[in-house]
Amino acid sequence: MLLYFVIYVIIFASNISKEMTKRNQSLKRERFKNVAGRRVQKVLDNIDSLSKCANRINYDYDESDVTKMMRAIKDKVKVLESSYTSNTKSTKNTFRF
Repeated sequence: MLLYFVIYVIIFASNISKEMTKRNQSLKRERFKNVAGRRVQKVLDNIDSLSKCANRINYDYDESDVTKMMRAIKDKVKVLESSYTSNTKSTKNTFRF
């Protein structure tokens, strides 16, 4: 009788553990979608804002300024892409002309 009880407890605990793992994965997925979605929207809004600096009536810039900006953005996007494939941490760089 004790043997059956021990087997039952082991099976029950295993099932609870599997359910908790599934629930935890689901919560992580929802948190990722929520946080990443907000951050991507913030990036897109900032790019829209940066594109307004192209207005020659209000701003003065030359081709080298544009090249430096685009290079800095592209380099950071490459770091972002690699962070999702290699689990490396990104470094925080400050942009300067």
